[in-house]
Amino acid sequence: MSRTASSTAQDFVPFATAALDFHRALNIPGGPLVTTRAELDALHAHLVALHGLLDAHAARTGQLVLAKGDQLRVARTRIWQAAEHIHGAYHSAPRPDSGEVPEPEACQAGLPEGAPELTICQRHQRTAHLVRRRTTPADLHAPFTGLIRH
Repeated sequence: MSRTASSTAQDFVPFATAALDFHRALNIPGGPLVTTRAELDALHAHLVALHGLLDAHAARTGQLVLAKGDQLRVARTRIWQAAEHIHGAYHSAPRPDSGEVPEPEACQAGLPEGAPELTICQRHQRTAHLVRRRTTPADLHAPFTGLIRH
């Protein structure tokens, strides 16, 4: 059995990367000066999906090649940290209808602004549960999250 994926397997990651590059090229130059909540929500969804992909790769790879699994776990942690920052930026962005900025603690209550606006919080809480099971608090708060084995 091979340690690498089948060459016939469809790899969609390059398409996702191209889509992000295309989105940036088309929307950022002529778009709003301040990132909208909808954009932050979409970026958060992308990071959470990437976190899940890295988590799956880290689990499988770490069983075969310990050092590579460690590096993938570090990357997974960094992606989660980025998702945390995007989630915080979402809560710092004004609401589109009122311009009001909600309290950060409101996210813990579920949907303080009502559906579908805070699906980002539901997604974030689901992923945070997984992160708490697979990552130590020291890993999440360390300035350098990786023990690299050679």
